[in-house]
Amino acid sequence: MSEEIPMRPIGWIESCFGEKFGTPRQSGIVPEARGRVVFSDEVPPGASRGLEEFSHVWIVFLFDQVKEEEARWFVRPPRLGGNEKKGVFATRSPFRPNRIGLSLVTLESVSDEALEVSGLDLVEGTPVLDLKPYLPYVESLPGADGGFAKEAPAPLAVEFCAGAKAGLSGETVALITRVLAVDPRPAFHDDEERVYGCQLAGLNVKWQVKDGRVLVLSQESLSSGGKMV
Repeated sequence: MSEEIPMRPIGWIESCFGEKFGTPRQSGIVPEARGRVVFSDEVPPGASRGLEEFSHVWIVFLFDQVKEEEARWFVRPPRLGGNEKKGVFATRSPFRPNRIGLSLVTLESVSDEALEVSGLDLVEGTPVLDLKPYLPYVESLPGADGGFAKEAPAPLAVEFCAGAKAGLSGETVALITRVLAVDPRPAFHDDEERVYGCQLAGLNVKWQVKDGRVLVLSQESLSSGGKMV
């Protein structure tokens, strides 16, 4: 079949992540990452009625920063050091045939205009296609096999250099710490002199990894980009 299936976003993401680099690879691993699902004008008031009874929600979204021609049938998962190929259906890679993603987040509050969520792993402006409540009795499977990603990666220690915390709230420090602890670098990067930059909570954060620990070198406010937490 070659029939096209039309879809249109029901809203978009407002996120503490201003760009793809630095955004967690999975939802929930950075509980401090907060954001909003903002509904489009086509969503009528009351469409989310009853959702406040649930603690978590699935966000169905579009990987809009991946071009359609970038779809791949075989990818190299970062969890395997980027050295081993797997079929795309065995991975969470964004380079998918239809660029559809699924993210499980904590639901903080519900209104007719937006959902406030945490544990986010989506970048600013991500189109949202649908929302579904999380059902623990069918979707929590303690005995499930996680394949090559059975356990969460061991976090890195994170240290702030002198002055790197200046003007930051405790929430923002916690967000930066948790995001960098899960090591957003590409799997093939291992240059201790390389300085990275990523947009977190409206800041351009500069950092590097030395001796297996993250050193936050500096941070400065962005005139545009991710939302402040």
